[in-house]
Amino acid sequence: MRTVLIGCGAGAALGLRVISGGGAAAAASIPAALLFAAAALTVAIAAGWRPGRLRLGAAAAGAAAGLFLVLAWLLARAPDATFPSPQVGALAVWTPAVALVVIAEEALLRGVLFDAVSGWRGVPAALGITSVVFALLHLPLYGVQALPLDLGVGVFLGGLRVMTGGVAAPAFAHLVADLGGGWLA
Repeated sequence: MRTVLIGCGAGAALGLRVISGGGAAAAASIPAALLFAAAALTVAIAAGWRPGRLRLGAAAAGAAAGLFLVLAWLLARAPDATFPSPQVGALAVWTPAVALVVIAEEALLRGVLFDAVSGWRGVPAALGITSVVFALLHLPLYGVQALPLDLGVGVFLGGLRVMTGGVAAPAFAHLVADLGGGWLA
């Protein structure tokens, strides 16, 4: 039952993001992202998540994994792709919003949902379910064509959760990948 309630909370947070953003295309707006983060953190905290002590090794592993994701993304881009120079003012507002969303997603998915599913059905089920939910949460932002990639990234981040036993490594990897992609897009 706890797993279902956490899943419903994740769906409600996503619904708030889409509705407040004015539809799927606008769900990437900063106000919609902040509302989503607040709702996701509320669900995670209500389900028992508490930030633990940051382990430097897990943070370093996550940062390295995030750099790997950014490098893979850069190598997969078209050879003639150019990077526009980002607007510093926009990045100053966007960067902390992204960090808050990442923390909320990881606390919810690789934190309380992973724990609930693994206690109910084991670690492989937790890895699978949290990866699917991760991909579905990103559907309004990137569309159905990105589902396979988002599912793969969800498995990758879940693997970091399994390897390190906490949310710090997947959170750092997720943050580095999102910021790298945003700064270089």
